[in-house]
Amino acid sequence: MLTQPNLRRLYVHKVRGGYAVRERDVLVVEEPLEIRVAADEGVHQVAVIMRTPGEDFELAAGFLFGEGLLHTWEQISEIRYCCDDVPALVAHADGTGDTAEQMSGVARYNIVTVHLRPGVVFDAARIRRNFYTTSSCGVCGKASLEALELRGCTPLPHDAFRVKAEVIGCLDAALRSRQSLFAKTGGLHAAALFDGEGRLLALHEDVGRHSALDKLIGKRFLDHQLPISCHLVMVSGRASFEIMQKALMARVPVVVAVGAPSSLAVELAQAFNMTLIGFLRGACFNVYTGEWRIAHFGSR
Repeated sequence: MLTQPNLRRLYVHKVRGGYAVRERDVLVVEEPLEIRVAADEGVHQVAVIMRTPGEDFELAAGFLFGEGLLHTWEQISEIRYCCDDVPALVAHADGTGDTAEQMSGVARYNIVTVHLRPGVVFDAARIRRNFYTTSSCGVCGKASLEALELRGCTPLPHDAFRVKAEVIGCLDAALRSRQSLFAKTGGLHAAALFDGEGRLLALHEDVGRHSALDKLIGKRFLDHQLPISCHLVMVSGRASFEIMQKALMARVPVVVAVGAPSSLAVELAQAFNMTLIGFLRGACFNVYTGEWRIAHFGSR
C-alpha cells in the first residue's frame, strides 16, 4: 500500500555538557486522518484522529468496530483514500488491492472513506452518541459503563484460558525488541498481540496509544480473525477507559499495560470480567482485576 512517510529527518542542536552540536535527528510523523463512511444514504464524516501514517485502512476499520459503528467485515465493500484527480488507491474486503500512481501531497492520504455494501444501514446518530466518553465531557463513569451494555457488550466468560506469571514477565522485552520505529525516534506507542505462551503474533506502532490498538484490532477485523480470545494484548503506555473499551469490543481477556490504569479502566475490567495488568517491569507487575487467569504465582 502506498502511503506518506512515517519518519521525518531534520537537523537539531544537541546540547551535551554545555556544548551544542548540530546533528541530524529523526522524528515520527504525526498527521490527521479523517474517517468517512459511505452508505446508501450518503457520506458521513465520523472522526478526525491524529496518527502516524501507515496502516490507515486498518486504523479506520478498527476505530469503527471499536466504537460499535461496524460489526462485521462483511459490511464493508472497500476502503479507499480520498483522491480527487489521481487514480484511487483501494483495498477491497476480499483482501485484493488496486495499484495507483504515485500521489503527491500528504493531504491525499489524510482522508479515508469506508464504503459499505448496498443495503447496510449506518446509524449516523450513533456517531454523536458515542463520543461523550472522553475525559473532557464530564459524563460520569457509571453512564460510560452503561453505554457499553447498551451496545450489547457482555462480560467475558470464565473459560479455561490461563497465562503463566513467568510468561507475562517476558512480554515487555519482547515488545521492545520489535518496536523498530520507536528505536529510531523514541516517540511511538505500541500495541502487541501475544498468545498464551508469550509468542508475539502482531505489533503495531503509532504516535497515539488508541490508534496503535485500533490498527491491531482493525487488522484482525479485516482478516476475519475476531474475536480475539485466548490471547493477550499489551500496550506500551497506560491503560485508559478507551483502551479497555476497544479491547472489550474485540473480546480480549487479558490486557497488559506498561503504565498505570485509570480508575474507570479498572471498573470496566471488573464489570466485564477482564484481566487487567499494569506497571509491567519484567517479572514485576500489578494485577488489578481477573487474577484468576494468572497461573503459577503465589502470595504473601
